[in-house]
Amino acid sequence: MFDIDSTRLHSPFRTGEHQQWRAQLRRFVDREIAPFIEQWDEDGSLPADLWPKAAGIGLLALGYPEPYGGIPGDIFHTIVAAEELARCGAGGLYASLMVHGIALPPLVHYGDDALKEAVIPPVLRGERNISLAITEPGAGSDVANLQCRAAPDGDAYVVRGEKTFITGGMRANWFTAAVRTGGEGFGGISLLLIPADAPGVERRALSRKQGWWCSDTASIFFDGVRVPRENLIGEENAGFLPIVHNFNGERLGIAASCVEYSRVCLQEAIEWAQQRRTFGKRLADHQVIRHKFAQMLQRINATAAYLELCAAAEQRGELGVADVSLLKVQATEVMEFCAREAMQVMGGAGYMRGSRTERIYREVRVNAIGGGSEEILRDLAARQMGI
Repeated sequence: MFDIDSTRLHSPFRTGEHQQWRAQLRRFVDREIAPFIEQWDEDGSLPADLWPKAAGIGLLALGYPEPYGGIPGDIFHTIVAAEELARCGAGGLYASLMVHGIALPPLVHYGDDALKEAVIPPVLRGERNISLAITEPGAGSDVANLQCRAAPDGDAYVVRGEKTFITGGMRANWFTAAVRTGGEGFGGISLLLIPADAPGVERRALSRKQGWWCSDTASIFFDGVRVPRENLIGEENAGFLPIVHNFNGERLGIAASCVEYSRVCLQEAIEWAQQRRTFGKRLADHQVIRHKFAQMLQRINATAAYLELCAAAEQRGELGVADVSLLKVQATEVMEFCAREAMQVMGGAGYMRGSRTERIYREVRVNAIGGGSEEILRDLAARQMGI
């Protein structure tokens, strides 16, 4: 078997502690996930006991405050987690199992103590689930135009509207929801913690998807849902800052996953080419095939180096919007290139369900769109350049 780890660049930012964390996670994935992920993908869901199992090795609590059950860890621990979860070649695993990584930080940084005590510990223990509810039928990346409204009514807000494409939405016990409490634009947005079992909340599973089969995706409907005012996260009409605060971590996680998906594609294609024989010799002995592998590794390593520098800048509090935006675009483009080239090398074997490359190939677009589409992020980077 080709040793894909031999292609990893040495990083001056990663220590022996990060390597130990990788080894621990790899054992967990090999034991608890890899043997079952194909069936989970076909079933369209992950088993409920996966969350407490993941909590048991510290995966869910990594990087969260210790008073709430968190475990210390830096950005590179988080990137290692994204990489190792990606090795099974099913993006829906990371998206669903780790969705608290985008839903919980606004509460951690901006919520009041009572909300934190009630929500954070059970989520980190894998006993409860939380999802981020921002996207609407008419407002995806255009957050400033969301229409789901929360109207003040005594000691509560009354929420009416719809959210869609919500990862983990069917399983969630709470939604960190962006709602309009004021006028139009960014200045009228607030964040509200909405209990999923509140009267007036309805959900509909969105199961007919191109990729992320094992991740539950939902539309959420709020019909006159009363939410206590103390469930406000941060200040009223100041919800856009907590949303933006989340973006760097989310995009770094997506980039790390996409780099690892690209490595998986390279590994599977090389292993296939080493055993497959065409025209009297191994497929790997054809120059045109070897050049494909060289091009894949060239792009993977360039993106991995960009990822390391961006992660180090984030750790120092210096990561710019332009760089994290362009990193995410580059990582998804490399994933697309490597998935295509691996599929081309493997031919029919890659086209049939059951290979990691096949799963990764049909998950290219969700990564290119989710967390900010390529077009939105390029334009954002250009504006940050002052153009």
